[in-house]
Amino acid sequence: MPRAPWRRRRTTDSPRPAGRRWAGSLRRSSTFARQVLLVRVSRRDGDAATNLVLPERLADRPRRRYGLNRFGRGHLPLGRAEIEAVMPVSPALAPATPVDESPAMTIPLLPGERTAARRVKFALVNACTVASLMLGINAIFVAMAGETRVAALLLIACVAFDGLDGALARRFGVASPFGAQMDSLADMCSFGLAAPVVVYASLAGSAPTGAAAVAAALVAGCAAIRLARFNVSPKDGRFFCGVPTTMAAAVLALTVAIGLPLPPVVQIAGVALLAFAMVSSFPYAKLARLLKLPPWVWLAPVIGALVDIRLTFALVVVGYLVSGPLLWLHQRRTA
Repeated sequence: MPRAPWRRRRTTDSPRPAGRRWAGSLRRSSTFARQVLLVRVSRRDGDAATNLVLPERLADRPRRRYGLNRFGRGHLPLGRAEIEAVMPVSPALAPATPVDESPAMTIPLLPGERTAARRVKFALVNACTVASLMLGINAIFVAMAGETRVAALLLIACVAFDGLDGALARRFGVASPFGAQMDSLADMCSFGLAAPVVVYASLAGSAPTGAAAVAAALVAGCAAIRLARFNVSPKDGRFFCGVPTTMAAAVLALTVAIGLPLPPVVQIAGVALLAFAMVSSFPYAKLARLLKLPPWVWLAPVIGALVDIRLTFALVVVGYLVSGPLLWLHQRRTA
C-alpha cells in the first residue's frame, strides 16, 4: 500500500519539520523582515521626513532561484521595485517641496520718477476719473427720481471729465496702466450703466416696458464688450473699431436732453442700433481726425444748429453712424 504524502495536521500537537534547512529559512526570513522595516528619520529644512532605506546588498542582489523546499515552494529574493509595490511610501512622509517665501514684487502705480510734482499731477488726473464716476452714479439716482433731463446733463459732464483725464495724462506725462484700468472701470459705470438707466427712465410711460428694458440691457452688454475689446486690442491712431462708449453715451444723453420728437418705436430701434454699432468692426474716425477737416465742413452743422438743433443733431449722428460702413467698404476695395 503506497504511503500517503505527509500533510500538516490541524492539531496543536502535530509534528513539525525540524532540521538545519527549516532553521536557516527562519533566520533568513527574520533578517529580511528587519532589513525591510529598517527606517531612517531625516530632517531637512526643519521638516521631518520618513524614508524607507534598503541595504544595497538587498536591493541590488541578482534575482536567483533557490532550490525547492520540502513544501514545493521556492525562495525568490525581492528587489527594490517589489518592496516598494508592497510597502509604498506615503506622500505625507515624502520630503516636502521647498516653498519660495521671497516677498512678491509690487508694481508702482506711477511709473517713472516719483517726485512730488508728478504725484500731484497723477492725483489730479485720477481725480477727474473719479469725478466722472461720481457723476455717473448721481445720474442714476436723479433718473430714478424722474429728472431725466438733469440726469442727461450729468452724463454730458461725465463725457467732459472722461476726455479731460486722458488729455491731462498725456499732457503731464503721467499715463500709467493703473490710470487706463481706472478709466475703463469708470466708463463702464458712467456709460455702460448710467446711460442705459437714463434712457430707460426717459422711455418709461411712452414705450413698452419690456422693449425699453431689452434696449437698455443691450446697451450695457455691448458697452462691456466694447471696453474689454478696447483694453486688449492694438491701438490705432486714426480710427476706432466700432463706436466708442463715450460717444455712444454722449449721443444718448443729448437725445434725452434736447428731446427729439421721435416715436417710441423709432427711439428703441435707434438705441439698439447704437448698441450694435459699439461692438461692430466698422472703422470710425477719431475726434482728433475730425478736427483736422476743413473749416467749411464744420460751418454747415453750426448754421444748421442755429436753424433747428434737433434736426441737425439727428443728421450728424446718422452721418457718423453711416461713415463706418462706408469706410469699411472703401478699405475693402482699395486692399
